[in-house]
Amino acid sequence: MTKFRIISAKKIIISCFLTCFFVFSVSAQGTDGSNSFWQNVQFGGGIGLNFGDGFFSGALAPAALYRHNTYVSTGVGLNFQYSSQRDVFKSTVLGGSIIGLFNPYRELQISTEFEQLYVNRDFDEQFVANVDDSYWYPAFFLGAGFRNGNVTFGIRYDVLYDEDKSIQNQAWMPFVRFWF
Repeated sequence: MTKFRIISAKKIIISCFLTCFFVFSVSAQGTDGSNSFWQNVQFGGGIGLNFGDGFFSGALAPAALYRHNTYVSTGVGLNFQYSSQRDVFKSTVLGGSIIGLFNPYRELQISTEFEQLYVNRDFDEQFVANVDDSYWYPAFFLGAGFRNGNVTFGIRYDVLYDEDKSIQNQAWMPFVRFWF
């Protein structure tokens, strides 16, 4: 059953990226022959690293946005995270996201982000009584932030937060976004 879930996750992620690539390619075909589509695309994302006594966590989350105008941007992202605690657990998280940003003023950014994550937790039964677990987890974030150039600092809230299934320990999360 786990192999089926991993294969399904890969198919969903690949399908999302092929669809987005097709949509971006079709949108890029301007009648005037200009290449203005790529002038409105921004790339960014996040990298995370956390380690301590027997603990390691690493995350990589690239994303791409299309600026429709000075107020609205939409895009897609990928998420990958690996965590482990020696003699306790190993966790792998894979997924994708759809992002919407609204800038009513230059300094204010309102955001929505839907993430669909595949979580695989493997506990060491010798030390922990938890059962290994693999499942899909949706998250829907609403956020607000202060924007200065290509950097935004803010906070977001997971409307679908479930304390038993979420990979986060609470629904509120601060964020820093960088776009180039």
